[in-house]
Amino acid sequence: MLVLAVDTATPAVTAGLVELEQATTAPQVHTLASRVTVDARAHNEVLTPQILACLEETGRTRTDIAAVVVGVGPGPFTGLRVGMATAAAFGDALGLPVHGVCSLDAIAAEAWPEVPAGGTQAVDSGDDGAELLVVTDARRREVYWARYRRTGRIDGPGVCKPVDLDSGEATAIAGSPSHVDFFDLQVLPVETPSPAGLVRCAAHDILARATPQPLIPLYLRRPDAVERSYQAVR
Repeated sequence: MLVLAVDTATPAVTAGLVELEQATTAPQVHTLASRVTVDARAHNEVLTPQILACLEETGRTRTDIAAVVVGVGPGPFTGLRVGMATAAAFGDALGLPVHGVCSLDAIAAEAWPEVPAGGTQAVDSGDDGAELLVVTDARRREVYWARYRRTGRIDGPGVCKPVDLDSGEATAIAGSPSHVDFFDLQVLPVETPSPAGLVRCAAHDILARATPQPLIPLYLRRPDAVERSYQAVR
């Protein structure tokens, strides 16, 4: 099953084609082509060309795509809406399901294999106590964040200054290279959502052909641009 994955929740504009297959133990995800442009001001200009470049590289056409996955943030208002609008447009034009996933979850899904084992004893759920912190650039000297265990996200997403962020029992961190060094944690080499990470987060719903939830952006705060209010002059 061919899946188109896009994300514009970070300064990286990401697009990719991923082959998703049902397997006995867990869904199998294989990245066929990907394009990443790190430019916080170029989301609108490069995303669609990146998608077309991935199709050309793989020799596929738009009609080969079976589903779309898009990161819904958290992220800045302007950049985030480009990816979501593009994904929705592809889905509407081709009659495809569009699944939204938390962009921080996608980073965690990609980074998790490198997370060192935790110190607590394994339990029936398979949680070995390992914990991961993911942070991305929220501007205004703040970060978007979430914490994870093997069982999934356990806290967040939220937004705050790095100094105010409680890293919990995390022993490793992934995400924005400009912010991971604020924390005394092992840094994992996953900086932005990857096409494979995005698809992993939605794999079970895609394979089950579940009806996607409405696409709701995770802004977590009001946009920078606000309408100016005027006081009546008497």
